[in-house]
Amino acid sequence: MKLTSGSIVIINLLALQYLPVLCLSQDFDFFYFVLQWPGSYCDTKQRCCYPKTGKPSADFGIHGLWPNYNDGGYPSNCDPNSRFDKSEISSLIGSLEKEWPTLSCPSNDGVKFWTHEWLKHGTCSESELGQREYFEAALQLKQKANLLQALTSAGIKPNDEFYELEEIEDAIRQAVGFTPGIECNVDSSRNSQLYQVYFCVDNSGSDFIKCPLLPRAKCGSRIQFPKF
Repeated sequence: MKLTSGSIVIINLLALQYLPVLCLSQDFDFFYFVLQWPGSYCDTKQRCCYPKTGKPSADFGIHGLWPNYNDGGYPSNCDPNSRFDKSEISSLIGSLEKEWPTLSCPSNDGVKFWTHEWLKHGTCSESELGQREYFEAALQLKQKANLLQALTSAGIKPNDEFYELEEIEDAIRQAVGFTPGIECNVDSSRNSQLYQVYFCVDNSGSDFIKCPLLPRAKCGSRIQFPKF
């Protein structure tokens, strides 16, 4: 069958119409689930502001749940048509304020932070998790990790003391079952501090797994666990 130029144009337009759908169904291999220590964030930044609900508790806060590829790459901003809908997570707001607080300035209610995380990372997991399920998964993973308890049970406390990096990794591995990725920051006194902890999670967002790839992070052999 011979196609006319008009038929070819129509076929091309139809292909373009379905291209976003193909992009949205893009697979990923695993999640990084990232927890952040607020004391280190505030030591690193020139300014940190407590959210409008007040100073967060001295606990690790969620930074994000990020789809990743085994080769180290990651998708981002996968659905330009998606919008953060606060009404979908209305019953989770109290938990998010506690477990996923923002420390950015000026002081705010956290919605900007959650919106950014959903649009950049959450939309790339839509083949597995809708918006509500995405935030629920992160909250459940934080509870499952129970990171601060794992460290304090091993005698590693946020008291400005220095601890061996291997001690910290071992305490987390004993509690969770897998080796974490540790990211450090450097404060104004040039101290290497415990900043973020990376866990790997299966692409259903449910279970911790052995990391296909740990993030590269510069840490000293002894790192500080600052107060908050």
